[in-house]
Amino acid sequence: MAAKTYQVEEKVPFFQAIPLSFQHLFAMFGASVLVPTLFKIDPAVVLLMNGVGTLIYLVLCKGKAPAFLGSSFAFLSPVFVVLGANQSMWGANYGLALGGFIASGLIFIAVALLIGAFGSGWIKFVLPPATMGPIVALIGLELASVATDMAGFKPDAGGAYNVNGIIVAMVTLFTVAFGSLLFRGFMAVIPVLTGIVAGYLASIPLGLVNFDVIAAAPVLAFPTVYTPVFDINAILIILPASLVVISEHIGHLVVTGNIVGRDLTKDPGLHRSLLGDGISTVLSGFFGSVPTTTYGENIGVMAITRVFSVWVIGGAAVISVLLAFIGKLSAVIQSIPTPVMGGICILLFGVIAASGIRMLVETRVDYSKPINLTLTAIVLIVGISGMAVTIGTVQLKGMALATVVGMALSLVFHLLERFGLTNTQTDI
Repeated sequence: MAAKTYQVEEKVPFFQAIPLSFQHLFAMFGASVLVPTLFKIDPAVVLLMNGVGTLIYLVLCKGKAPAFLGSSFAFLSPVFVVLGANQSMWGANYGLALGGFIASGLIFIAVALLIGAFGSGWIKFVLPPATMGPIVALIGLELASVATDMAGFKPDAGGAYNVNGIIVAMVTLFTVAFGSLLFRGFMAVIPVLTGIVAGYLASIPLGLVNFDVIAAAPVLAFPTVYTPVFDINAILIILPASLVVISEHIGHLVVTGNIVGRDLTKDPGLHRSLLGDGISTVLSGFFGSVPTTTYGENIGVMAITRVFSVWVIGGAAVISVLLAFIGKLSAVIQSIPTPVMGGICILLFGVIAASGIRMLVETRVDYSKPINLTLTAIVLIVGISGMAVTIGTVQLKGMALATVVGMALSLVFHLLERFGLTNTQTDI
């Protein structure tokens, strides 16, 4: 018998919801904590604000959009420019980056208000299925190398492979893959969590778990708060990354809607979703955390488990907040070896890519029509070719660049059709 599907508004029994919430927390933890680790700031403040931001997002979206807000990777490049080459100065310069984060959040809010005022009907013209399908697929495909790298499938500089890492990743991946097919009852909805536990246990005898981190961690700890500094040059360096996150956000909302079977761009609305992300990013900047974005890892968890409940997502957010103050528990999760998350992400990112293909199938995109064929072809090649466009210090590439190109082409093609200039007529 297939595992029960929990819809967006459904409450899950408490003792089932707890492990389901931890499952979401673990799925985002590695990637989300990696960002503050790279910036050399306290990860606890990021866990705190990710949880707070997610709760704000769920409330603003009226409990109709299941999404967890985690740390955005789009800002890495410009932030490193702001922090400077001298790492000893990063602590002093981090406040400049925070000013840029706050400005970026305000951009999200401004775009949300514009969409709220003028509607989101433009989406079907600038992001038709022939464009959005491959964009959604690219969200997963461009992360494929990240997953395999985490799993140890790529050799190091000397050509050697991390054999122990590969073993752990495979134990994790196979547990999730076969568990999603073979588990019964409640186990059928926590294959990701089960896979993480199996991978963690397999890592211990192979020496991949650092217990010293757990032993050294305090039982309770207060997150470090950082103060923003507003500098126009730093803001201008960081601000272009907002375009990347907005493009990513739209793609994530569409694929989430596709998974849950609802048009979330209409209800609760793209404007509410972007507003929630914007407010979360602004608050994060004021408290010293990093910009947030909807997380692909959590979308993948929902697709596999068929548990879409916002109560489970909200539970993960509450746990994230509590975890920010519990040093020991935070250390245990931080001790999860990278290959474990690599094994998980191989499947999660693949599920997201498959969701894009599913969108093309379900909307019955007709590829005998040149417009549809051209849109999908160009979006895919732009997204996976490695081509990039530099705007200031920010590079647009992969899914973000493909989104911009796809939107521009879709709009142009729509105008050509509207004026009767094309040799075929189709609703793109």
